[in-house]
Amino acid sequence: MTEPTPSAPVEPSAAHPGAPAQLLGASDIRRLAEEIGVRPTKTLGQNFVIDGNTIRRIVAAADISADETVLEVGPGLGSLTLGLLDAATSVVAVEIDPVLAAKLPDTVARWRPDAVANFHLVLADAMKVTELPVQPTALVANLPYNVAVPVVLHLLQHFPTLRHGLVMVQDEVADRLAAGPGSKTYGVPSVKAAWYSGMRKAGVIGMNVFWPAPKIHSGLVAFTRREPPATTASREEVFAVIDAAFAQRRKTLRAALAGWAGSAAEAERCLRAAGVDPTARGEVLDITAFARIAEAHAQPGS
Repeated sequence: MTEPTPSAPVEPSAAHPGAPAQLLGASDIRRLAEEIGVRPTKTLGQNFVIDGNTIRRIVAAADISADETVLEVGPGLGSLTLGLLDAATSVVAVEIDPVLAAKLPDTVARWRPDAVANFHLVLADAMKVTELPVQPTALVANLPYNVAVPVVLHLLQHFPTLRHGLVMVQDEVADRLAAGPGSKTYGVPSVKAAWYSGMRKAGVIGMNVFWPAPKIHSGLVAFTRREPPATTASREEVFAVIDAAFAQRRKTLRAALAGWAGSAAEAERCLRAAGVDPTARGEVLDITAFARIAEAHAQPGS
């Protein structure tokens, strides 16, 4: 049975002065999807937010200033996009699905006619984007669970103007991104993210605010950009150490880094030069320690 079509969006200033702007609800999302013949797919990790209060919560937690340009990845049918347009100067949205991308400008025009000029759409894979029509200062996105970590790392690498952000990811992934040394969830995502920024868990989102409802909770992760560790080693060199250290978590660093260093003896030399106990394991080191190890490896015989 087809749901009744809701009335056209009403300008809040005309109907209820000072009231929050209308956001897309469950019936609006399903109607928009029906208009373009879209069914959410697991392949693209599509779970559309259907609750306006959740959108308001995400936007508030993102702490966006009115003069900012926000980068949104995977805008889908525009739920979060409208909330971001209310909070920021402009929004640049990167969408991989051409059908969804084609509908977004119309949705913005219908629901936020005064913000049309502030909306920029890029049809692309976020993992391959290295240029945007405007320089974003904040990242706010509901990210597909299967690509969340690589997308965040890619964007932080290629868009140094991103000063802060808030991403909604699988709750387990949120814990990993925000974990500190010594935690059982601390691993490659935690350390690599720390190269670019400080990350913290900013909340948990239930399952019933999505269509379709996922089988797991989502987590909000907030980040603030900071300078990488002071080191002569490159990011690539440091990340290579991180990958090797966590490839075999149960091994000591002397053993885990043997392949990376060329031998266990060379791995031990690098570790001692970096002031790291060779019998320690990767999960106890912070990003600065990994940088020191990479730097020691680049200085043979030191």
